[in-house]
Amino acid sequence: MKKEFRIKKNNDFQAVFKKGRSTANRQFIVYVLKKEGQASFRIGLSVSKKIGNAVTRNRIKRYIRQSFFEMKEGLTEGNDYVIIARKPAAEMDFFEVKKSLAHVLKLAKVLKRNFPVDNDL
Repeated sequence: MKKEFRIKKNNDFQAVFKKGRSTANRQFIVYVLKKEGQASFRIGLSVSKKIGNAVTRNRIKRYIRQSFFEMKEGLTEGNDYVIIARKPAAEMDFFEVKKSLAHVLKLAKVLKRNFPVDNDL
């Protein structure tokens, strides 16, 4: 993912946690903070060691990044997102991760309601 789409600094994470609003389902917690004057969205990922080993954590992060990349047209621009993965995400494949993320983003009212989440290739 390109540099302008990432949140890397601790201060940015803390700002989203403190000022943003959170929405959750069984697999993910999503914090959303509206940023005025920001052209595109940015995402930060948090996958704890409780989820699994490094291979599992990196796979989950890869799935989340790809899901956001595929849903970027349906997302509200100018927001910062911090996604925290929960334990059940470790057993999910890519399509389940994408569907679950779309669900929690719709609950947070940042993904267009009629945005298609296709599961067939």
